[in-house]
Amino acid sequence: MRAIDTRHLGNEKVICCWDVEGVLVDPGPQSTEETLLEALGDERPRAILLTHIHFDHAGATGALVRRWPDVPVYVHERGAPHMAAPERLVASAARLYGGEQGLARLWGEVVPVPEANMHVLRGGETVLDDFRVEYTPGHAWHHVSYLHEPTGTAFVGDVAGVRIPPARYVMAPTPPPDVDVEAWDRSLDVVEGWGPQALALTHFGRVDDVAPHLAAIRERVHEVVALASQHGLEAFSAGIMERVERNAGDLADRYTQAAPPEHLYLGARRYLDKRAAA
Repeated sequence: MRAIDTRHLGNEKVICCWDVEGVLVDPGPQSTEETLLEALGDERPRAILLTHIHFDHAGATGALVRRWPDVPVYVHERGAPHMAAPERLVASAARLYGGEQGLARLWGEVVPVPEANMHVLRGGETVLDDFRVEYTPGHAWHHVSYLHEPTGTAFVGDVAGVRIPPARYVMAPTPPPDVDVEAWDRSLDVVEGWGPQALALTHFGRVDDVAPHLAAIRERVHEVVALASQHGLEAFSAGIMERVERNAGDLADRYTQAAPPEHLYLGARRYLDKRAAA
């Protein structure tokens, strides 16, 4: 098992793809495909497991299937239609990332995944013999997590947040449009209930102090939403930056590349507005 640093925008420790005996968990964006292929040595993966379909986690999937047309892709049922026909997802993301040029610079080409390659998940399955699947929304409604039962490693996508070593600070990524604090708390209950030996983060790497980390991400999700309820974008972003710089020092730019403060605000604010409307 290894974490492949895809070196997003040329920077280390922002996005990693996990390689578990040829099974790729979250291959990263298409913009880092060449880095991933170099690490793989052009060896065909056995399968691709997606925790969710955000471009920083799943964007390279279609391009990899184009290269290897028989590779199976595992994805939650809410995300599968957008992988097969990504036009609406691309249009929505382009608004968030400053238009098509900004989207392409960050994430590269978005290639559809043929429906024939996709294995649709609901949660509760065991796939590829060794990976237990559970539905873990909160960060996104199409988010799942995987427990690799032979090693006790939980592949948790973004539900367990961002933590870039050697810093120990945990950051909660709350982008629009699907943040749901109550669902996130329940998903953390699911991961905690597994009793994993380690967490495998996409941003970034292996976490061995599982219980303190899960406690920290719970606290941070609620902190971000509380901050968004009290402040506008400018003051919110300043508050987030102060926290990250104080706790992560020189790695602050890696944290904010993985989870931009503006996106944290927009997602938390959307959650608050939906809750108020309900």
